[in-house]
Amino acid sequence: MATNKIDISVIMPALNEEKNILPAITNTLKAFDDFKINGEVVVINDGSTDKTEEIALDLSKKDERISLIKHSSPQGIGASFCDGVGRVKGDAVVMLPGDNENDPWETFRYASLLNHVDVVIPFVFNRQIRSVFRNFLSYTYRFIINTTFGVNFNYTNGTILYRKSILSEMNCKSTGFFFQTEILIKVAKRGYLFAEVPYRLGLRPDGISKAVTFPSFLKVVKGYFRLVKDIYFDGTAKDMQGKFSKDSQSAQRYSASKREGNANG
Repeated sequence: MATNKIDISVIMPALNEEKNILPAITNTLKAFDDFKINGEVVVINDGSTDKTEEIALDLSKKDERISLIKHSSPQGIGASFCDGVGRVKGDAVVMLPGDNENDPWETFRYASLLNHVDVVIPFVFNRQIRSVFRNFLSYTYRFIINTTFGVNFNYTNGTILYRKSILSEMNCKSTGFFFQTEILIKVAKRGYLFAEVPYRLGLRPDGISKAVTFPSFLKVVKGYFRLVKDIYFDGTAKDMQGKFSKDSQSAQRYSASKREGNANG
């Protein structure tokens, strides 16, 4: 079966990442070249007070594939992603944070799967690279999410590849780290087709992750209860089940399956 080339837009939120933003951008561009991907990098300077914006701006003058969006004050990683989605040009969207912890080669190797599904979800297979405490938090988080919403995701906070057309319908409300989980739950409840793939995680080269902080935890808790309300009390999931973006792979494949069923019936 022939596959189509997928243009990919990378949204790269960055908050005070002057030591990491240069390799994060250059590695992404190198990975584009290695996989022969037509792509772009949209850096979201989320209120940085260091030289993050200066470095990104200088790079954008040398490569037209790089652009920059500026937030005058920190809005959150979820807000940065949603802001980027509204401005990108690609068929597919993925977030690669500006901390350079994620390997773009690991992400782009699965891009062709978007010819068959609408979301590609990575799960970390080298979990030993993280501390026992971080892995415990991740396990507890997955257990709560999977149990609450009746899903079985291996991971919900990675470098997820989305077909852009489906994101505009998700109405994501989370501004913090919970935004990926919120989108995936809504994707699953609608019935969109997705694939889970193994992903090798690297170590953050410099600085401390902003994911495991008390303010981030509070935003996750708030997002969790809001999503419970949306799914179970507002009827969101039931009303939207089976309603797909017209150009999604899910719409095409379900339609083909229905036609085959009618023909055989």
